[in-house]
Parts: sequence; C-alpha cells; structure tokens
Amino acid sequence: MGRGPGPDRRVRPRSARSGGLLGVDLSLNAAWNWLCFQCRSPAAALAGSALLDLSNADLVRRAARTNPTAAALTPYAAWCAFATALNADIARRNLG
Repeated sequence: MGRGPGPDRRVRPRSARSGGLLGVDLSLNAAWNWLCFQCRSPAAALAGSALLDLSNADLVRRAARTNPTAAALTPYAAWCAFATALNADIARRNLG
C-alpha cells in the first residue's frame, strides 16, 4: 500500500560504496607521496604502495561488476603495481 514509484534503494548503497572505495584509493595514493617524500621512508612507502595495490585490485574488481568501462582503470592499477616493484627495489637498496 504505501509504496510508490520512489528511488530504487538497492542502487544507492552500491554507488555510495564505490565512491567510498575510490576515496580510499585516492587517499592511499596521496599517502604514498607523503610517506616517500615527506617522511623519506622507502619502507613505509612500500607498505603504503602495497596497500594501494590491494585497494586498486578491489576497486577494479568491484567496478567491473557494475560497469564494463571500468576496465579503463586496469592500466592505472598496473602502473601502481610497477611503481610498487620500483619502490621495493629502492627500499631494498636502502637497507644498509
């Protein structure tokens, strides 16, 4: 009875979660810069970069479920994974 043609509430939580995931991803990206350049800690930057890679993979996976054009995020995720490999090498070289 009291139900009319209102907004579909099933759609909003998913888009809100996607926006939240993108926000986390962008925050991790910014944190890497701070950890690497402000703190001058390759090891901390490596940890931040690894978290960013996990976040990127989750973001691409979730976005691809709802939008086929989300595959456009894949090169960004690949670039971040490459940056993590570079960061790992820098961290390894700065151990001693």
